[in-house]
Amino acid sequence: MARENEQFEVLRVIGNNVVMVQGGRKGKEYVIIGKGIGFAVKDTGFIDANDQRIEKLFRLEDRDEWSQYQILLEDIDPKVMKITDDIIADIAHEFSGKLNDKIYLALPSHIQFTIYRLRGGMDIVNPFLQETKMSFPKEFEIAYRAAEKISAEFNVQIPEDEVGFLTYHVYSAVSNVPVGQLVKASNIVSELLDMIREERKVTFAYGSMNHIRLMIHLRFSIERILQGSLIDNPFVKHIQKEYKEEYKLAQKLGKVMQNSLGTEVPEEEICFLAMHLRRLFQTLDQQHKQKQ
Repeated sequence: MARENEQFEVLRVIGNNVVMVQGGRKGKEYVIIGKGIGFAVKDTGFIDANDQRIEKLFRLEDRDEWSQYQILLEDIDPKVMKITDDIIADIAHEFSGKLNDKIYLALPSHIQFTIYRLRGGMDIVNPFLQETKMSFPKEFEIAYRAAEKISAEFNVQIPEDEVGFLTYHVYSAVSNVPVGQLVKASNIVSELLDMIREERKVTFAYGSMNHIRLMIHLRFSIERILQGSLIDNPFVKHIQKEYKEEYKLAQKLGKVMQNSLGTEVPEEEICFLAMHLRRLFQTLDQQHKQKQ
């Protein structure tokens, strides 16, 4: 159905890319997202429904996930939105492709709450900081620059732990993986690494190549499982037959992932994990022999 005659009244320009409006045929409140849309309508007061700059239009009361933002959008510090626009521009410059629209609302919400916590003297502790730095180095660098901008604008010291949390938002924007899912994956990876150490009574240096390889494999395996992305593993039968001890441990780890994620872990993922375990244990054995 054509919408040429529909108009939205601008209630609030939240940022260069986000505006709150009211109107349309039902006279409801909406959030409109579009590159430069806020800057373009500052002096007009209205947006045509067929404006080519509109990328997304959300009716807040239609979605539970957006309802939490309604109060925020009314009370957001304009300086927070300006910093958000700068950070999003930095992300878009570093990565090709369209960013996840949720970044326009999730990031300012996160930044505003972070400033509130820091000004209130609250500690920010990130138990997954080192894993985040190693898993998402490019995103961490962008988040570090973002933290510097926030520190300079609001005269607060952004700790490195918070840079790790900002990294999740950067990665979420370019990968479409929800921030909550990233946090959940970090928890599971930590649990799985502890299980591997305990089951085989092995140690591998934190930040070593062995640790990084295994950690990154586990993290992206979890993401594939959550997204339902199937992978082909032509060595399934060979792994099941030849890597029996590693396969047995991989099955145990798979059950933990299945219980934590609430979804089945494909056999292909189990066998790829067994391959990684095989390489890990062989490397550790070689290192141990060299020390003797």
